[in-house]
Amino acid sequence: MSNEFARLQSASPTAPAGVNTAGVIATADVPTLEFDNVEVAYKVRGIDRPVLRQVSFAVAPGEAYGLVGESGCGKSTAAYAAMRYLPRNGRITGGAIRFEGQDLVAMSTDEVRALRSKAISMVYQSPIAALNPSLRVGQQVAEVFQINGAGKDTATDQAREALGAVQIADIDKVMRRYPHELSGGMAQRVVIAMALATNPRLLILDEPTTGLDATVEAEVLDLIRTLRAESGTSVLFISHNLGVIRSMCDRVGVLYAGQLVEEGQTTQILNQPRHPYTVGLLRCIPRAGLRKDLHRLDTIPGSLPPLGSVIPGCVYADRCPIATDQCHTEKPPMVELPDGQRSRCFFPDLAPDIPRSTETTNIIVDQRAPDVVGDSLITLSGLSKTFGKDESTVKVLSGIALSLGAGETLGLVGESGSGKTTLAKVLLGLTHPDGGSVVQLDGKALGATISNRSAKDVGAVQIVFQNPDSALNRRHAVRRIVGRAVEKLGGASHEQGQERADDLLNEMRVDARLHAAKPVMLSGGLKQRVAIARAFAGNPRLVVCDEPTSALDVSVQAAILNLLVDLQRTENVSYLFISHDLGVVRYLSDRIAVLYLGRIMELGPADTVFSGPHHPYTEALVSSLPSIDGEATNRVRLLGEVPSVANPPSGCVLHTRCPRREGSGVEQLCDTVEPDLVEVEPGHLMRCHLSLEQLRHMQAAVE
Repeated sequence: MSNEFARLQSASPTAPAGVNTAGVIATADVPTLEFDNVEVAYKVRGIDRPVLRQVSFAVAPGEAYGLVGESGCGKSTAAYAAMRYLPRNGRITGGAIRFEGQDLVAMSTDEVRALRSKAISMVYQSPIAALNPSLRVGQQVAEVFQINGAGKDTATDQAREALGAVQIADIDKVMRRYPHELSGGMAQRVVIAMALATNPRLLILDEPTTGLDATVEAEVLDLIRTLRAESGTSVLFISHNLGVIRSMCDRVGVLYAGQLVEEGQTTQILNQPRHPYTVGLLRCIPRAGLRKDLHRLDTIPGSLPPLGSVIPGCVYADRCPIATDQCHTEKPPMVELPDGQRSRCFFPDLAPDIPRSTETTNIIVDQRAPDVVGDSLITLSGLSKTFGKDESTVKVLSGIALSLGAGETLGLVGESGSGKTTLAKVLLGLTHPDGGSVVQLDGKALGATISNRSAKDVGAVQIVFQNPDSALNRRHAVRRIVGRAVEKLGGASHEQGQERADDLLNEMRVDARLHAAKPVMLSGGLKQRVAIARAFAGNPRLVVCDEPTSALDVSVQAAILNLLVDLQRTENVSYLFISHDLGVVRYLSDRIAVLYLGRIMELGPADTVFSGPHHPYTEALVSSLPSIDGEATNRVRLLGEVPSVANPPSGCVLHTRCPRREGSGVEQLCDTVEPDLVEVEPGHLMRCHLSLEQLRHMQAAVE
């Protein structure tokens, strides 16, 4: 037994034993997965660039181990190394990776392939990318069983059972679909069904809930917990969502620049971090109670060292606020702390008291109350959108009425398919609304589509997309990308456009040396800053932010959110902020609109909507949010699957899933009559047959 796992067992004496599919007991004396001083390098231009630096950790049988850190820290590389899935230019240059005591590095390709088919499975970040677009879902799930010897008919039956185990309704219909016909949550459940089809002893999850709705994320996490409890599967869980890590993992390791800098029980690490990097990560998160008008998010200055950097001292020294000369010249050891916690720092006792950055100290940055905004900027009334023709029609938006004030942020939340993106496209003029729909800017009607709008109106309503890689032209330098927008929207000459582009990029804190760089040379955070600079090229009045931080690390996310707040204060710009991350929405938004099947179910000030009493749909969304602070929440679950937009339920569209309908006394009304959106208290609107007092009583009963 290795020293690493001996230490683990002393810290976690109750780690359960697991039983593999061959009936061989994986005892508590042998870890399911063990990294022992693992080093991985990628060969770039003929030179080995170190990516993992002497990484050591172990996952006990039945344990869930979390791995966190910024993008580029080596989390996914560790996962691929454990699967022997490294790209062609990657190789393990030192140490050992053991699965149930067997050295994976020394195994033959056939032996590793056999383990992947029976003992080790992985769930990837993008389920659609992990599925074959040319094969039906049923074929792909059945193939897993066929590889392990099942006949075609038997494999199909087993595939049906596997999909049922992940709570997929109407299994036969789903099996006939292609991956592109599935929602994100449905596709992720299919991938999980495939990963768990052979009852693996080790399940590796690489950002399995990124981009999922709060309710779908909660369902996926519940599924993993249940299956783990039933099968004793060990889990390596990789995520930048620390709330998810807290709810899912027994222990956690923190990676930085390819090195494990802190490790311990999850509650210890998140409550009492003892490494400056972990402290910095946790301070970047917009926790409950923080508001943009009262607090500025902390950030981590600087950036990760370049890939393959030779670092003589501590890997975090260049960004650490308490680093000394010793930190820059000597490598700190992994220090053993009480209760099994470990920190790779010369000064672990000083870490909890590190002062916040002077640039981001929590201060009152705006005295304006969150519900007091400027004159109405954007007004929507009777806004509907129907796709299709004749009998094959789908009404995605139905009678939306909204207004945004100058300098206001309206958060738009709801599950996938609720109509958020369609609403954004109508605002931008990318989608033509139904007849009778009214979209006004400063009281004047906007053209239905972008071709009917002047350059000034196009510049007034801009967007920042979720994925800057897809939104930026990879062939052009960032100065040209932004300058071209200035020329098109402002009528500037080429020279004026380039000059204004430099000014905008400087305002977004993009170093002048990078203005001539192409997007591929920039980090995710810098790319998003370039995308924001382009959005501001036409002096916008409203910027639609469509999941602008969902794929970013918490440190980069904090910097982007601070930037958006600063721009709002200086430019008096309004935001329509679309996101699945309710914590970010709560921090940034003045008001919240909750969408379901194309209808606004609740609308009001952010604090009011989040504090409750909520609409039953909002209640389910809010209660699904995993908390990094570990507060106990009583999960309110929506029933069944999201109905088809093409055939919505009669009456209240939520009644087939409503957690408050049964026993409410208004069941028949809910089933037959659609409620109006009415003001239940000043500035707070709901679409529900239950009164505010009834909802308050129901929701207080379970708190």
